[in-house]
Amino acid sequence: MKKLNVLVACGAGIATSTVVMSKVEELFKKNNIDANLDQIKIAEASSKQDGADMLISTTVLPTTYKIPTIKAMGFLTGIGMDKLEQQIVDTAKDIQSKK
Repeated sequence: MKKLNVLVACGAGIATSTVVMSKVEELFKKNNIDANLDQIKIAEASSKQDGADMLISTTVLPTTYKIPTIKAMGFLTGIGMDKLEQQIVDTAKDIQSKK
C-alpha cells in the first residue's frame, strides 16, 4: 500500500497540532497504516492539499478542501475518542485502498 500524506493542522501549527500528531502517529502505528505526517497552520492547508491525502484539524476549517477532512477536537477534550479514532482509521484505509 502507498504511504499516506496527512496534514495535521491547528491555528498556529504549534500547540494542539503537536498533541494530535503524537496521537495520530500512535493510532497509525497500532493499525499498520504507513503515513507521513506534516504539522501545519490551518492557513497553509489550502496550498498544501494537492500533495496530501487527508487533513486532520483541531480548529475550525475556514474553507472546504479537495481531500477528506476530520475535526480532531476529541483528542484534546477526550470526548468521542473511540469514534474519532475509528473515523481516522477508516478514512486512511479507504484512501489507501483506492491508490
